[in-house]
Amino acid sequence: MTIVKSETKAVCKVSRKKTSALKTAKKSTDQRNKGLVIVITGNGKGKTTAAFGQALRAIGQGYNVFVLQFMKGRKYGEFIAAEKYLPRLTIRMSGLDSFVMRDHPAAIDIEMAQKGLDTARRAIMSGKYNMVILDEINVALDFKLIKLKDVIELIKNKPTAMDLILTGRYAPEKIIKLADTVSDIQEIKHHYNAGIKDRAGIEY
Repeated sequence: MTIVKSETKAVCKVSRKKTSALKTAKKSTDQRNKGLVIVITGNGKGKTTAAFGQALRAIGQGYNVFVLQFMKGRKYGEFIAAEKYLPRLTIRMSGLDSFVMRDHPAAIDIEMAQKGLDTARRAIMSGKYNMVILDEINVALDFKLIKLKDVIELIKNKPTAMDLILTGRYAPEKIIKLADTVSDIQEIKHHYNAGIKDRAGIEY
């Protein structure tokens, strides 16, 4: 009888160890499959460029990527490349090819940013994309073109496995706190200061 009890205890211990190991493995798998919220901010050059580098990496792994570019109405090099060569990369713009007044934005700028946010929301909830990039959304927030509470809601309600990247200087503290990864790109030197104008392939 004592032997049976001893064997039962041993079996229970093994069972608990297996259960614990399975839970650990599941947690590890869940962490790997968890979509990340990434913020790329700061006053230095390269925020959008970094986001598109991340998009290229994702596309190489067979993922579908959606990009919403706030406050942009001009077809930059990445837009042209996506149309020609990258069927898994979809880019939409929600701005005009003109300067936006920070303290007094035009009604059309606000309207286009709001429409852009709606487009981004539909893309995020569509289930079609593994990664969504909201390019210059931090600037759109700083210029009061869209509301912070709406963006926070978007982040909190995104599909669990989807990666979400937000770019642009002036990233709000509340969004930084929600993010899994935050990069602050700081300017040390810029060719504009030497009188070198914007160039195709570099700025656009």
